[in-house]
Amino acid sequence: MTAPTQRYLQLADLVIVPRQGGYARGREGHELILRAALGILIDEGYRAMSMRRVAAACNMKLGNLTYYFPTREDLVRELLDAVIRSYEVEFDAILHDPNATPRQRLDEICALILDDITTKKTTRLFPEFWALSNHDPFVLERIQELYVRARAPLKAIIADINPALSVEQRQTVALFISASMEGMTVFAGHDKPFEKRMPMLKQVAVKSFYDLVANLKPEDMEG
Repeated sequence: MTAPTQRYLQLADLVIVPRQGGYARGREGHELILRAALGILIDEGYRAMSMRRVAAACNMKLGNLTYYFPTREDLVRELLDAVIRSYEVEFDAILHDPNATPRQRLDEICALILDDITTKKTTRLFPEFWALSNHDPFVLERIQELYVRARAPLKAIIADINPALSVEQRQTVALFISASMEGMTVFAGHDKPFEKRMPMLKQVAVKSFYDLVANLKPEDMEG
């Protein structure tokens, strides 16, 4: 197996698309708010991320904050969009690497995700939203949107490796791979009991996922 390259080292916390129009100071304020909200989520949790708390972290009045984001839902929606866009930038680079085989692309995407799971940001941020999604329909919808976008490159690679699988079967395999990796967060994420074993877990995972995708037959998935 070719060792995955280390693209994850360039993974940004957020990739923020500047709003159309406006002025430089306004664009700086927009980014400042998103980064402050992310910091509060990571260090204090979602319930601490009130609009007043974010405004205080930015040293601005609440009225100025609501100029940029009228509600906390607006802020969360744009924050999650900036989070997933940071992954999409790297996924796109992997998918369009002309020198990589489909297997190398799958290995590299999985390695990127698993390495990212060991960061403080990801270990704290995503479980926070998972718990909230059980009770908050808005958060549930945003999280599902995020994972649909995150699974898109996996589905494309699965199609290249095993074109015999139907669209629905590729979606199911991508879901299985994504869920398998995300589940490692509580065991091998940042400051978790098996964090130091993540390199070994990563090697097992990338080999297992490729073997699964390459050898799976359509009839294997018939219910």
